[in-house]
Amino acid sequence: MKTSVHHIAIWKWFTFVVILCSPNLWAQSTDIFRVEYLNIPENDTGIKTQRYKTLLNLPIKLNEKQDYLITGVEYNRFDMGYSANLPFDKSELIRFHIIDLNVGLITKWNENWNLVTILTPRMASNFVSGSVTDDFFMNATATLWKERPDADKPYRIVLGLTYNSTTGLPVPLPLVNYYRKFHPNWSFTFGIPKSSLRYYITEKHSLEMALLLDGYFINLQNDILLEDGQVASKISLTSLLGTLVYQYNISKRMSLFAMVGRTVVQEGILRNDEQGKVYLLNDESNLYIRTGFKIGIF
Repeated sequence: MKTSVHHIAIWKWFTFVVILCSPNLWAQSTDIFRVEYLNIPENDTGIKTQRYKTLLNLPIKLNEKQDYLITGVEYNRFDMGYSANLPFDKSELIRFHIIDLNVGLITKWNENWNLVTILTPRMASNFVSGSVTDDFFMNATATLWKERPDADKPYRIVLGLTYNSTTGLPVPLPLVNYYRKFHPNWSFTFGIPKSSLRYYITEKHSLEMALLLDGYFINLQNDILLEDGQVASKISLTSLLGTLVYQYNISKRMSLFAMVGRTVVQEGILRNDEQGKVYLLNDESNLYIRTGFKIGIF
């Protein structure tokens, strides 16, 4: 029984931090397994997006001190549609892929804090010609984790640094996240990429209002020459969303969910090798629909 409880704690630390710190494709969940479908319908710019996601994480016990090596993989496929005329060939902007490999180490820092270090090699590309060097990105995170699930008002704090090879900033960036259940039927999370307020209707049903970030940063294997002479070699999307989420708990760890919302801020951009903006694809608000199945911790 002790080992089972410790495995749950390990999953809480790792899966939350991995997804929290995923720097190019923001999502936040504490999942062992997840399958998900996202639909962003066409807006005034004539662009629509569908995303298919699956992920799996596995722990490997290293020693009797309860140090763990965590390995995981996540795959995302984006299918894009364009009804508007664009001043360049869009045939290589139809399908994108992101593949993450997560390798993490969990250790006990002291009586109150746990240390989580994560290395995330990533392939993000349209993969029109196999794979090339520019498809590869490397990200790293180190965090300290403190949690009191048995307190009168349970809480969780994550403090750390994350390095993202696609931000253009050559230094680690701070990371802070705070969760508290302040009432038997209410909890909140404050942080990036997600802040939320959740109401637990019953043990099986809950509603959540959330403000979250989503998006991607992907290599284009064949450069796109624009009319003004600039060259696009990357595509990115950054969205700030307001959403309402319904979750149905099949069991304590297994659930179905449905999310509907709208982008508050959205910017789809073609970029050059220096990550500078060369063409604005999409800055209009969109409806945002996401649904899926997960086996998680919380």
